[in-house]
Amino acid sequence: MLLPHPRTGEAFESPVPPGTGWPGDVAAPGTPVARTPDDVARLAASATSLDDLDRDSSVCRACPRLVAWREDVAVVKRRMFRDQPYWGRPAAGFGDPAAGLLIAGLAPAAHGANRTGRLFTGDRSGDWIFAALHRAGVANQATSVDAADGLRLAGVRMAAAVRCAPPDNKPLPSERDTCEPWLRRELELTAPTVRAVMALGAFGWGVVLTVARHLGWDVPRPAPRFGHGAVAPLTRPDGVVVHLVGCYHVSQQNTQTGRLTEAMLDEVLAHALALAAGRTG
Repeated sequence: MLLPHPRTGEAFESPVPPGTGWPGDVAAPGTPVARTPDDVARLAASATSLDDLDRDSSVCRACPRLVAWREDVAVVKRRMFRDQPYWGRPAAGFGDPAAGLLIAGLAPAAHGANRTGRLFTGDRSGDWIFAALHRAGVANQATSVDAADGLRLAGVRMAAAVRCAPPDNKPLPSERDTCEPWLRRELELTAPTVRAVMALGAFGWGVVLTVARHLGWDVPRPAPRFGHGAVAPLTRPDGVVVHLVGCYHVSQQNTQTGRLTEAMLDEVLAHALALAAGRTG
């Protein structure tokens, strides 16, 4: 059943097939599909640009449980979005290709990025993170509604540790490990500019540490522990230091209970941006 995109009005199936014109979709009908962990590792390693990486990761089908879940959600939907098509595919990275700061989240939300096709878009978590980015002067608007709303980031890029929406927002360890090469290649491709990574939550923090080790970076021992405002220096083989910054996740569980306030988020984001710009004082 074809339904109109809420902004463009163009009709799409749910899930959205690649190459059908969804805003921001860089995949094509013939884009190679990863169906096994080995496929993910091979395709991620062969990506020569962020566009290549976004294209290939956005059609990945290597985790059967996640594929079934994300596509079932795209068909059943939430009542308030019944009249919309759902993306129903992995959410690729988003933002400035020359970013100094990479924000690492957990995974797409079932009715957020899994619906809109863009990370932190269309849900309350996105409302929080993009409002903070706007206050910091690195987002051109404070809201993120859909993939055609004109949102742009300057000096910041976002990526998820796991690129498919998981049941109960809890990926399995095997799914985390299967998806890791996509984030690893993201850090390799952004190496010329990224000098800080802000991990939203302990899950993202742990995945970034794993990625750093797999890339041969020097990670402090014992392993740095996650905490809101925690900072860990990760030293690349070329001597460049990438600062890992911890931030409580912008989940409703944290924001509605007051565990994470706007002031707390703004403070950590400002520190991460300063580190990304080389201002360490």
